Amino acid sequence: MAAVRALVGSKLAAASAFASLSPGGRTPSQRAAIHLSAPHPAAKVALVLSGCGVYDGTEIHEASAILVHLSRGGAEVQIFAPDIPQMHVIDHTKGQPSESESRNVLTESARIARGKITDLAKLSAANHDAAIFPGGFGAAKNLSTFAVDGKDCKVNKEVERILKEFHQAGKPIGLCCIAPVLAAKVLRGVEVTVGHEQEEGGKWPYAGTAEAIKALGAKHFVKEVAEAHVDQKNKVVTTPAFMCEAALHHIHDGIGAMVRKVLELTGK
Repeated sequence: MAAVRALVGSKLAAASAFASLSPGGRTPSQRAAIHLSAPHPAAKVALVLSGCGVYDGTEIHEASAILVHLSRGGAEVQIFAPDIPQMHVIDHTKGQPSESESRNVLTESARIARGKITDLAKLSAANHDAAIFPGGFGAAKNLSTFAVDGKDCKVNKEVERILKEFHQAGKPIGLCCIAPVLAAKVLRGVEVTVGHEQEEGGKWPYAGTAEAIKALGAKHFVKEVAEAHVDQKNKVVTTPAFMCEAALHHIHDGIGAMVRKVLELTGK
């Protein structure tokens, strides 16, 4: 009988403890702890493309790597491109212009976006936490005239507006490959990297871009392909990507470093 009474007593104690739990089966302190550990809202990131294809638009590997790292970071992504004609169309099998052909930047960018593309004119910093610009010659041909005019280039008015909006709002901007020239032109005094400043036997074939960046009034920092440079003051994050002749996984790693820093700077 004593054993029975002990068993009944233990069950009654357990029932009493269960009854003291708040709705949902947890004490107030337990519920508070779970609430505090709830996931943060996803960062909303605008990805700005410049066409489809390295020689006349967005570098596709860079865009894909950015999307992979944003997905891994839990970001919510919306893809944009300007509704403008490309500077020209390059036959990627020959590296030569197709004189009889013309293409639209928004239409071509939709290939990378799997059709889910929005006109850049509709992008507002008020609706996003960060903006990222992949490289490819489209950044220097369609989003700006850097490929033709160098340090005397002009930046597409919508691209300029977006860069200024995000900067003034204190929201991070990520750029890779040749795209940092856009920030160098629009955000005077900004810190960026396009990698090394010497070609080093062809490893850094576009090293001369660093001097053009300096001529624009920006500050250039030498970085390796798998690294990213963070301008903490301006919240601008850059990485060399295909400015370097390197294995794809190293480029992928550098883009990952850039994306992680951008997401960190959103505070989400």
